[in-house]
Amino acid sequence: MRYALLLIAALLAAGPACAQASLLDDPGIGGRDRYDNCLLLTRSAPQNALNAATDWEKNGGGGSAIHCEAVALVALHRYSDAATKLDSLARNGASSAERADLYDQAGNAWLLGRNANNAQSSFTAAIGFGGRDPDLYVDRARAYALKKDWLSASNDLSEALKIAPNRADIYVLRASARHAQGKKAEARADIDQALKLAPSNAEALEMRGDFKMEAGDQAGAKADWQSVIAKAPNSGAASTARDRLNLLHQPPPAKPASAKP
Repeated sequence: MRYALLLIAALLAAGPACAQASLLDDPGIGGRDRYDNCLLLTRSAPQNALNAATDWEKNGGGGSAIHCEAVALVALHRYSDAATKLDSLARNGASSAERADLYDQAGNAWLLGRNANNAQSSFTAAIGFGGRDPDLYVDRARAYALKKDWLSASNDLSEALKIAPNRADIYVLRASARHAQGKKAEARADIDQALKLAPSNAEALEMRGDFKMEAGDQAGAKADWQSVIAKAPNSGAASTARDRLNLLHQPPPAKPASAKP
């Protein structure tokens, strides 16, 4: 069974679930239905889901039960425990694709727990089983970024772009990594390429505004930030752009009063 990482994010972000613990207690419900019900329960009552999944595992639930335990642990913010279970599942995966997926999930759980070293190890294992997936390199780059290893992050993002050269979002990430290394010209080139591929990309526009402001082009920066707000008003980039614009309109700090003799 292949478990998609997006499933975890969707489940944890969704509204109230319809599954009840009693459904998991019914031995007549097994297989995929039991797994789906367990995942649904993590949305409304993650502790109940964890308890039910643990009992299910003890009664032969196998990988499906353990995976539901891991999802419940993520919902409970027990990220290290979740990551440990996911790493264990990955080591026993049935196929290379499944193992890559589970190691990737483990890496993301480690990242949620701010454990960059373990995340890096899990993502490296994922790449070993599914190296042609650009998102695996993107995820490992995030682990490197957490350690402020910008060179390694940039290198992984370059690998991702070799596989997916038309991904504007990856160019934006590499621009950030390159800028952190002081490679401002290369960072600006990445942002320009991102906007060539996706002219309305909010993150790219916001970052280009930052770069323009840094270079002394206040009018250009303001135009980019206003464009972000117009194109994607509810995005995180728009929130950052509003903060930047508010700073432009703040009066300069008052000079300290001269000390009297």
